[in-house]
Amino acid sequence: MTGPLPPTQPLSFAPVVLGIAGCSGSGKTTLAVELARTLDGIHFPIDHYYRDLAHLPLAERIRQNFDDPALIESSLLAAHLEALARGEAIERPLYDFATYTRIAGRSETVQSRRFVIVEGLFTLVYPELLPLYQLRVYVDTPDTVCFERRLRRDIHERGRTPESVLEQCAATVRPAAEARIRPSAKHADLIVDGAGALDWKVEQVVEELRKRGLA
Repeated sequence: MTGPLPPTQPLSFAPVVLGIAGCSGSGKTTLAVELARTLDGIHFPIDHYYRDLAHLPLAERIRQNFDDPALIESSLLAAHLEALARGEAIERPLYDFATYTRIAGRSETVQSRRFVIVEGLFTLVYPELLPLYQLRVYVDTPDTVCFERRLRRDIHERGRTPESVLEQCAATVRPAAEARIRPSAKHADLIVDGAGALDWKVEQVVEELRKRGLA
């Protein structure tokens, strides 16, 4: 789709915005997708908001640390989440993860729903996002489990070698987890065991929503 669509009517009710955070390989994406299905909501990954690196040569783009929260355009993300929280539609950027650039002149219309499940490494890191969530969830998973999951994913889905995965984890993934992502758990209302069964994690989140009168 090229260019924004005409404005749509906002929802007649205030959506419930959930924040789901955790380290790479924690299982946060799987949980967010299943919650969106269970609650008939939308899964809203923050990865779409990586900054456009088109001004850099490709060799330099590759060397960027994508485990640094500064590489997310958090101001645009916050503005879009505020709109979704009001029940409005937004024009989300389209990001090309192969070239580390936004697709120029194109966007994706995202309609708000009763539940908006925001998910990503830095979901609970940015202070401007925290007031937007009615429920903040952190997926706590041991480093060994996170690494094993990431290793399988990167080898089978992204064509990476075990050596390159290990090198990246040591260089950027694990330091970022210890410095920024794991400490963000202090902002969570609910911490779930990322190594546990998916249906139990979903049940915990839904039960917490019920306790708060949100579901």
